[in-house]
Amino acid sequence: MNRKKAIVIGSGIGGIACAIRLQSLGFDTTVVEKQDSPGGRALVHEAEGFVFDMGPTVLTVPHFIEELFALERDKAMLAEPDFPPEILDESKRIKQGISGGPNTSRYVEIRPILPFYRIYFQDGTYFDYDCDPENTRRQIARLAPEDVEGYDRFHEAAKKIFDRGFIELGYTYFGNVSAMMKVVPDLFKLNAVRSLFSFIKLYFKSDKMRRVFSYETLLIGGNPQKVPAIYAMIHFVEKTWGVHFAMGGTGKLVQGFARKFEELGGNFRFGVEVDAINVEKINSKSTATGVRLSSGEALQADVVVSNSDYANTYLKLIAPEHRRINRDSLVKFRKQSMSLVVIYFGFSKHKDDPPLQHHNIILGLRYEELLSDIFERKILADDFSQYLHLPTITDPSLAPEGHHAAYTLVPVPNNLSKIDWQEKGEEFVHKVLMSLQTQGHIPDLIRRIVYKKFITPDYFEGTLNAYAGNGFGVEPVLVQSAFFRPHNRSEDVKNLYLVGQGTQPGGGTPSVMMSAKMTARVIAKDYKIPEQITNGVPTPAHS
Repeated sequence: MNRKKAIVIGSGIGGIACAIRLQSLGFDTTVVEKQDSPGGRALVHEAEGFVFDMGPTVLTVPHFIEELFALERDKAMLAEPDFPPEILDESKRIKQGISGGPNTSRYVEIRPILPFYRIYFQDGTYFDYDCDPENTRRQIARLAPEDVEGYDRFHEAAKKIFDRGFIELGYTYFGNVSAMMKVVPDLFKLNAVRSLFSFIKLYFKSDKMRRVFSYETLLIGGNPQKVPAIYAMIHFVEKTWGVHFAMGGTGKLVQGFARKFEELGGNFRFGVEVDAINVEKINSKSTATGVRLSSGEALQADVVVSNSDYANTYLKLIAPEHRRINRDSLVKFRKQSMSLVVIYFGFSKHKDDPPLQHHNIILGLRYEELLSDIFERKILADDFSQYLHLPTITDPSLAPEGHHAAYTLVPVPNNLSKIDWQEKGEEFVHKVLMSLQTQGHIPDLIRRIVYKKFITPDYFEGTLNAYAGNGFGVEPVLVQSAFFRPHNRSEDVKNLYLVGQGTQPGGGTPSVMMSAKMTARVIAKDYKIPEQITNGVPTPAHS
């Protein structure tokens, strides 16, 4: 059999997921990775007995993971249903401490986390966020009794958005305007095109509840004041499938995907950077024919898939004469998401420490104005909010005995701000760690720290090749969503495809796995590969 060759640039979760699917479609696939190990933004940092996930730590929709681990060579398995009926009510399994499925368990152990998040306010109160509506009502009654009735109405509205926006349309590839126009009336009917924060205000009166039910888009790079209200479905995505953790860290999930890819016959090339995507004029059409490495080596391929940053892909890897649509002016015009300062630190345990959870959201005094400082004014404010990840509560093996491994993540402006992180970084990091100490979250923290490392937007721009040091790719505002988001099939170059957070459907671990399936479906259609082969009978490619 004469197999087609595919190259995937980058080994983030979206890139590896797409590579696995290409192997199942019958391609011989090579993943080319700049770093010396897979993961992309999900790299792992190990030092002095501590293990730190450097990027994503929140796993949802275990079915997407199980689906990837169930794939077989030359079996495709892209056909519907994307959401089998049996996976649409997982709440009982979450409460029983069950995650994943039989294929997943061969590669990695995944456990549900309860509560999903503990959300701290500046007055010392907190809200435990989970999948239990009754528990949610009790907590609202404790903190903002005037919002209990509003929560019931929000719950109903968010469920409708989830059913239509995620279950029915989640895998829709908006490759043309007509596909977009078909769904616009429904989105208006659901009130899903207004901003998320204005949508939340329709249901909640208190500042606390407005923050609780809107902050989550920050975890995918979106400003709650600007993202469309369709992102209210995140509440139901988590409520339906829970929040999970891979024992050993997200890096263990990446290792599992890498092992699966190699078992399917895939090949990695680590420690090599792509210098350019080779493009030739074939029948007057610009066509990708492979990649050129920084060493000068050329790799030939029938299909090239970029899991690199969208802007980096077009601005740095493809010559301008081959970019009729994604010209410099358009690529640079697209708004980039905010960036991050992430501090990885190990500290000694103390028996009298406050009861932090696995995932902790520590909100600052300001909310809307702080968001404007980060996303619009692009200034480094004196105040901040942060996400404190404490995985050793669930998996003590990530730190030496008697210690915790933690990271705290602070949203900051991207590098279009011109902030000098060489000058500001150390001082800012100290301020963040001091806040954990002075606010009582980790008493006497500075003295107890035994290891510390941090990254700034410079890491995203330099190491991860993210344009302007963005943390989450193209910002998910309304005019950069669906059809208006970068396309998974390049409009400029034949045989070139994109995958990951910068493409459709968007950012977040479940979305990049969805992106991989969407991109694989487009490739299957272009190459007339059946999406599923059952008992020798092919299923036509998805449209």
